[in-house]
Amino acid sequence: MLNCDMGAKKRVTGAARELDEQRMRDLVRFTERSFQTARPVPFGALIVHTQTGKMLERCTNAVSKENDPSSHAELRAVRRACRKLKSYSLSGYTLYTTCEPCPMCMANALWARLDRVVFGATIADASRHCLQIHISARSVVSHSDIPCEVTGPVLRQECYGLFTHPIMQRAFNQWSNRRPRRKRNA
Repeated sequence: MLNCDMGAKKRVTGAARELDEQRMRDLVRFTERSFQTARPVPFGALIVHTQTGKMLERCTNAVSKENDPSSHAELRAVRRACRKLKSYSLSGYTLYTTCEPCPMCMANALWARLDRVVFGATIADASRHCLQIHISARSVVSHSDIPCEVTGPVLRQECYGLFTHPIMQRAFNQWSNRRPRRKRNA
């Protein structure tokens, strides 16, 4: 597919920015509800119709709950949304996520043909607390033939607050005691 925008950045208008921020605030509140469970997570995702803003699906990360390393919030939201629409295409929809999508989640967003991905905290923010793959969402898009607008960070501090919340900090400490660290060459 030929991309004729020649790398031009789209400008988010004031009204669009306000809508992005309101949706992200709602997603942060939704994700915070996981702090009342046995498996709190800072990762939440929301899919809305790009034009109307009508919510299609929202999820939190369920890797631990489902014993599935691919159960990231973004993937779960895409899977559920596609089932709901009985379609593998989410063209016409936007994904909001409390943290910049990892390469797996961003690739999935591209395959689903999402119009936009809007994220809060960055991969670097998440990396302060848990393991990450350090490839940006924009980098994944730049290596693809599939167009998708990436916007973010939006409400970065509020989204990063999910990572620094005391309940989440206790959970991260438990996770770090179970996960192997990659050995680095000297």
